[in-house]
Amino acid sequence: MEKTQNSAAGNECLVFYVNGERFEVAEIDPSTTLLEFLRSSTRFKSVKLGCGEGGCGACVVLLSKYDPILKQVEEFSVSSCLTLLCSIHGCSITTTEGLGNSRDGFHPIHERFAGFHASQCGFCTPGMCMSLFSALVNTEKTNRPQASPGFSKLTVSEAEKAITGNLCRCTGYRPIADACKSFAADVDLEDLGINSFWRKGDEKQVKVSRLPPYNPKDHACSFVLNDRSSRLLNSKRYSWFSPVTTEELRSLLESDVVENGKRTKLVVGSTGNGYYKETEKYDKYIDLRCIPELSVVRKDNLGIEFGAVLSISKVILYLKEFGDLVFTKIADHLEKIASGFIRNSASIGGNLVMAQRNYFPSDITLLLLAVGSTVSILTDCHKHDKITMEEFLNRPPLCTKDVLLSVHIPFLQPIRIDGSDQTNSRLLFETYRAAPRPLGNALPYLNAAFLADISCSKNGILVNTIQLAFGAYGTKHATRASKVEKYLTGKILNAGILNEAIELLKGDVVSDEGTSHAAYRSSIAVGFLFEFLNSFSGVVSAITGSLSEDLNSLSIDEAAESNNDSTGNQTGNQELLSSAKQVIKSSKDFYPVGKPMKKMAAAIQASGEAVYVDDIPSPPNCLHGAFIYSTESAARVKGISFSPKLPTGVSAVISAKDIPKGGENIGSTTIFASEPLFSADLSRCAGDRIAFVVAETQKCANLAAKIAVLDYDKEGLYPPILTVEEAVERSSFFEFPPYFCPEKVGDFSKGMTESDYKIFNAEIKLGSQHYFYMETQTALAIPDEDNCMVVYSSIQNPEYAHIVIARCLGIPEHNVRVITRRVGGGFGGKAMKAIPVATACALAAHKLRRPVRIYLDRNTDMVITGGRHPMKITYTLGFKSDGKITALHLDILIDAGITEDATILIPNNIIATLKKYNWGALSFDIKVCKTNLSSKSTLRGPGEVQGSFIAEAVIEHVASFLSVEVDAVRSKNLHTHDSLKLFYGNAAEESIEYTLPSIWDKVARSSNYVQRAVMIEEFNQRNVWRKRGISRVPIVHELTVRPAPGKVSILWDGSIVVEVGGIELGQGLYTKVKQVTAYALGLIQCDETENLVEKVRVVQADTLSVVQGGLTAASTTSESSCEAVRLCCNVLVERLNPLKKKLQEQMVSLNWETLIVQAHFQNINLAANSYFVPEFSSSRYLTYGAAVSEVEVNILTGQTTILRTDIVYDCGQSMNPAVDLGQIEGAFVQGLGFFMLEEYLTNYDGLVVTDSTWTYKIPTIDTIPKQFNVEVLNSGNHQKRILSSKASGEPPLLLAASVHCATRAAIKAARKQLKSWGAVEGTDSTFQLEVPATMPVVKRLCGLIAVETYLQSLLSHIP
Repeated sequence: MEKTQNSAAGNECLVFYVNGERFEVAEIDPSTTLLEFLRSSTRFKSVKLGCGEGGCGACVVLLSKYDPILKQVEEFSVSSCLTLLCSIHGCSITTTEGLGNSRDGFHPIHERFAGFHASQCGFCTPGMCMSLFSALVNTEKTNRPQASPGFSKLTVSEAEKAITGNLCRCTGYRPIADACKSFAADVDLEDLGINSFWRKGDEKQVKVSRLPPYNPKDHACSFVLNDRSSRLLNSKRYSWFSPVTTEELRSLLESDVVENGKRTKLVVGSTGNGYYKETEKYDKYIDLRCIPELSVVRKDNLGIEFGAVLSISKVILYLKEFGDLVFTKIADHLEKIASGFIRNSASIGGNLVMAQRNYFPSDITLLLLAVGSTVSILTDCHKHDKITMEEFLNRPPLCTKDVLLSVHIPFLQPIRIDGSDQTNSRLLFETYRAAPRPLGNALPYLNAAFLADISCSKNGILVNTIQLAFGAYGTKHATRASKVEKYLTGKILNAGILNEAIELLKGDVVSDEGTSHAAYRSSIAVGFLFEFLNSFSGVVSAITGSLSEDLNSLSIDEAAESNNDSTGNQTGNQELLSSAKQVIKSSKDFYPVGKPMKKMAAAIQASGEAVYVDDIPSPPNCLHGAFIYSTESAARVKGISFSPKLPTGVSAVISAKDIPKGGENIGSTTIFASEPLFSADLSRCAGDRIAFVVAETQKCANLAAKIAVLDYDKEGLYPPILTVEEAVERSSFFEFPPYFCPEKVGDFSKGMTESDYKIFNAEIKLGSQHYFYMETQTALAIPDEDNCMVVYSSIQNPEYAHIVIARCLGIPEHNVRVITRRVGGGFGGKAMKAIPVATACALAAHKLRRPVRIYLDRNTDMVITGGRHPMKITYTLGFKSDGKITALHLDILIDAGITEDATILIPNNIIATLKKYNWGALSFDIKVCKTNLSSKSTLRGPGEVQGSFIAEAVIEHVASFLSVEVDAVRSKNLHTHDSLKLFYGNAAEESIEYTLPSIWDKVARSSNYVQRAVMIEEFNQRNVWRKRGISRVPIVHELTVRPAPGKVSILWDGSIVVEVGGIELGQGLYTKVKQVTAYALGLIQCDETENLVEKVRVVQADTLSVVQGGLTAASTTSESSCEAVRLCCNVLVERLNPLKKKLQEQMVSLNWETLIVQAHFQNINLAANSYFVPEFSSSRYLTYGAAVSEVEVNILTGQTTILRTDIVYDCGQSMNPAVDLGQIEGAFVQGLGFFMLEEYLTNYDGLVVTDSTWTYKIPTIDTIPKQFNVEVLNSGNHQKRILSSKASGEPPLLLAASVHCATRAAIKAARKQLKSWGAVEGTDSTFQLEVPATMPVVKRLCGLIAVETYLQSLLSHIP
């Protein structure tokens, strides 16, 4: 444990500042991170633990550090979850709390994030703010002209890229980008989306005046360091040493510090911990940053030498400063590595050492290898070795006593003849990177860097020399394609030479056995080489002014005559997002309901003042827990041990045997089934909870859980069931009552008879998706008097947690209290899956009689919580020659995992959204499979997203079969109101409320769908290696309004306290409740009630205060909660009305405050409870929407860029158009992740392997639509709806299928082209595009040998 004190002596004491407050730490574990210290030992809780890997940005802070050489303070963002506390000695840290707050005034960043509706759940917002603030601070130090008042020196492009490393699961990024761009000097305010500052049509001057004012001088970081003379920390107490010379370093390495088996860690930025997580402690830490020789930047005639401890960001700046073409391109590539806040602290040397020692797939080693760099090493033998990159990578792994000193990058010049440059010789250098995210924060599938010296001869393009480096393709290190280099050297390029080089390359670039997507990696290596060599024709044109022609040789420019497109590898300073359009229509019928108000608490979320469960200060004697889970499916667990040994600080290991007498081994429950908290003797699935280790700190508990060793025994057990096919073979199913099964429509046999064509037994497979909420599962349990238990939980379902905890502990329910203020993202994952987390804490607290809390690490969270239901679909259908479908039958196998959870809902949800088209007749057979995988649960749009996609896949199949436009088939099968009533029954309301036909036409007009489809066809004819596709997709979404409780109390001063069962997840539920409360109480119609909304506070959910809270899910809880509150307000207005009339007779005017004071004096009950139960006839309803998306596919890499998306969505009469707009955009982008990016994979034992930010890729700002247009349709009055509103939380997610379908259209164009080149395989226009359509999937369907086929086609035309 650390000890913090006010003063201590000299360099033995760790000293730093946080938001201007001085901290002196007398004792500390040197492995402690800045984030751990801030969250456990200070009041600054804004830094959030989102991943512990530097991969999400939730923990970003600004670090200010004095540079004694430049004699100035340098400031940059860092990831506090990786920054070691001892490394910030003498530094100042700024968190978002240090920028401003609700009491002293918010910073303009906070205000603009709130005003641009850029914060929903808010968990990521503090990190976003600090990433932007760092960019603002550093841009002000440039020599650019001063910006206009209210703006900074940032450009729009820089503002967008400031947050490229920050993840958000709620907003969809567009409003965050707008908040950032509002500070840019070159921003066009017309391009920014809706906000609370100005109205549409306001003049620019008015808009500027209404923006929260920003002045760099007034809003700068003002924390000046006073400890510049004692920067170094050398402390045996900490086991932390900071040598200042290489001799001192050598002495430390030779001393007892590293002898006697002690483990020593050389430290610079410590960012490697994000990838290589440590489970063993180091005995000594040696900080290399204070050795001048290791920070050198030295330029001579031969090149530039960079000290090994220089940060990657500094190397980038120096490379750009030197301005050389090669250096600039290296710098551009380096900007795609990791994220800015990682590059700011990660050292170039550390990256190289990870690559050399641990085989990290480094981009830096690749770049240095390609340009012939060398490195200097201080070896164990006291030698300074200078070796080439190839020698460095191929030598034995560096040991602890070997130190990388510097890297030398040579200046490169064209080949000289007779001491002079060849007149037509040209040096070319290019780098390539294929990764799931264009702007970094993702490891590449393959990277490459090529250096060539070429000249123009009379016969064409001559390759004088060439260096080809490839990396990250599944080998230990980056390598040179030596055979290809040797072959191409001295050759004049033509199609034949290029074809032979590519064949040789396939032998040089070979992935190790077991590498994922090996064929894909080989294919993109070919694509990169082709693109590089294919670019020479343009280069030679620039050199010679004309191209040489030779009738006997097909030169590259002739071979690629039709190839006038470029794959566009560089992003440069282009803006990520173009201007977008948001159309909303506010209603004043129920004012302030309908007003696009800021989300409640958005500003305090930005300033870090919003309190999440893990921000609640730990009570005295609090313990921390972590789950020990199984890594095997279907195995007996004979025992638990710890290797190497149980860490000091562990208090207990809780398991099923610790359930108290009278209690149950129950972890969660649904209507029909419960699941155990712990598996007692048998691991049912990988990720099964076996035990709960409790320790003095969360770090200690996590470590203990990680080193736990389970003793398994599989003898006599059946092998696990890991697929739905295996479940069918072994008849492993869950059975549900028939009345939960959806109803069939029409006569399938008759429909098949009426059809002209039939398709039999086509298959679709859909994978899973993880919730990836930014705040992982968390809870705090505090034993209370009289055998009671208070539990704070981040949960969507406090009521069920309440029930389960009481049953587990064997105590009455009135002894349990579950409190939830806000949730840092849920998406269904904190409905059932949060219950066992809260219950385990309660059980441990009950047994140990001490508070116990838990905050799941990201890896454990992703392993044990399951996700979306995978499924296999087999369909048979009949259809007419015009595309009208007459009958559809589906056989659906749903993978529920090991328990039922909420799977009972999935069949109905699938069919409900699949019925969006008129199938004529619809029949199905749905089986829910029980497998030995973690149980699946409700993830935003559960079953509905799959059902909607199945419908689109069927439509696409019919269109391909008939060779007609798919949009025509969609239009042909849209419902009439009569068929809608047939398929949806009472959920389909009056014909005037069936808005899909008008939405379908409206989105076509607003997106210029028809004209763009023609333009895309022309584009695809002109461009060989890029293809575009466009798609228009509808949704019909059935929703159910559920009961909800409410409570409204009016206090003496007229302020109002509201309680509801619904939980604020970021969806704006509390904001809408606040607006409805103000509207409903305003009906009292006394003076000054127009601002009543400012008097309303919605407080935390408390299961003992408001009972029957139910589950916050399925999009409609906001509506139900609002109606419950309205009922309460109606009661209060009824009680107040007689008094109001009496007082109005006595007074000239009566304001709200006077009325309420008098009501208190008159003993009127000013608290009202209600329980809203919807009428059966109006509990179900439909909502509608449509989207048009356009994509561009890079055939060489499989990368899909979403150029534009247009959405029109029916919100009825929106309660808050700004909130609903945010829900629409956020849901769409989450759906985009499902359809295009997110692979939630397991190994052969069923254990989740994509369990981190390194392996699981949610959308980022560089993967969303470049142009994102949304119209929130106000479809008028809906009498049966609550204040005429409709839900927006989940249905828009389904519209992301439009991107998938557009990608399919682009692939279809690529396959058509492939066929024209003579290919036979992989050219059929009927194909299944997998979900997600990742780069390897898209590339495979576009042709893994597309380049080879193209070249063969060209060669076949040579006379």
